[in-house]
Amino acid sequence: MGKLYVVPTPVGNLEDMTFRAIRILKEADLVLAEDTRTSGILLKHFEIKNAMQSHHKFNEHKTVESVVSRIKGGETVALVSDAGTPGISDPGFLVVRECVRNGIEVQCLPGATAFVPALVASGLPNEKFCFEGFLPQKKGRMTRLKALAEEYRTMVFYESPHRLVKALTQFTEFFGAERQASVSREISKIHEETVRGTLAELIEHFTANEPRGEIVIVVAGTDDK
Repeated sequence: MGKLYVVPTPVGNLEDMTFRAIRILKEADLVLAEDTRTSGILLKHFEIKNAMQSHHKFNEHKTVESVVSRIKGGETVALVSDAGTPGISDPGFLVVRECVRNGIEVQCLPGATAFVPALVASGLPNEKFCFEGFLPQKKGRMTRLKALAEEYRTMVFYESPHRLVKALTQFTEFFGAERQASVSREISKIHEETVRGTLAELIEHFTANEPRGEIVIVVAGTDDK
């Protein structure tokens, strides 16, 4: 029987790629990629010439069975997403779950993910935290925020730049305008930036300065107002 490797890829700087990740991607029989075009650029940069197959949220239910069959047949499969660690707000959970259910060995390599550097750089307590990823866009969003109003741990969210100010404004409704928070964007890229302050101050800043790039919002819990 083969094996499934979950392989993190850089969220920005290509130097964040590990030697082990490069080796696994070279040795695998197949690379499952969220977007073969995006991963193709990465593989070409590291001179990795390997077969790729598309595996994203729109087709993963259909491809999981065939992937499991290939691994059972002795093949080694490496799973990557467009950036960061597969399964963390990215496709990956379904194939990992099915491999585990079928007794297939799954190894996840340590590597890049956006929320860890954002959490550490925020200056907010990180001994215990609550990772929320992307909140629901419509149905269930307010219900979730209401449930988080009394969360005592530091909270971590992903958001798109054009929805950042709206999200921060919603946070003030449930957490209060004076709640401490930070916004990190373009992590590990040339224009990496972390802005810290109260939610009110962050709204003022990003209203005046239009945000760009991938966004991680870190919000203090009730124990650290």
